[in-house]
Amino acid sequence: NSTRFEWFLEKATEIGVTEVIPMLCARTEKQHFRHDRMKNIIISAMLQSQQAWLPILHEPTKFMQTISASAQQKFIAHCEEGMKEQLSSKLSGANLDSFILIGPEGDFTKDEIAAALQNKFLPVALGDTRLRTETAGVVAATLLCLHQ
Repeated sequence: NSTRFEWFLEKATEIGVTEVIPMLCARTEKQHFRHDRMKNIIISAMLQSQQAWLPILHEPTKFMQTISASAQQKFIAHCEEGMKEQLSSKLSGANLDSFILIGPEGDFTKDEIAAALQNKFLPVALGDTRLRTETAGVVAATLLCLHQ
C-alpha cells in the first residue's frame, strides 16, 4: 500500500539511496502513484538526515523495462526456493553501481525471476526470514550503502 511505500522512501533516503524505481510487476497492487507527494517525502527525509543530494525518483516502470537497466552489480531478492547467497556476501565493497530488485507483496512470478536471471541479475537472500517488501527494501538499501 502507498503508506508502506512512503515509509520505505523516507527510510531509503535517510540511508543514502541515490535512485528509486517503483516497479510494476504481475502481482503489484494497483495504486495511484502521486509523484509530487512522494517527491516531498524524499525532500523532507533528505533535509532531516542532512544528505547532500536528492535521490532520483522515477515514475513507475514495467518489470521488463526495469530489468533492462544497466549496472555493474545486479541482484534480485526473491522468496522462491533455489540457490541464493546472502546479499552481504556478494557485495564487492568497491564503489560499484548496484541495482537490486525487490518484489511486490506475493513476490515475483517464476517468469519474472527467470527473465531477471536471463538479464544477468544474481539471485540473493536478505537474511533467513521472509520480509515485507518495504522491510526488504530497507535491508537491501542499508547493505548496499554500507558496502559502498
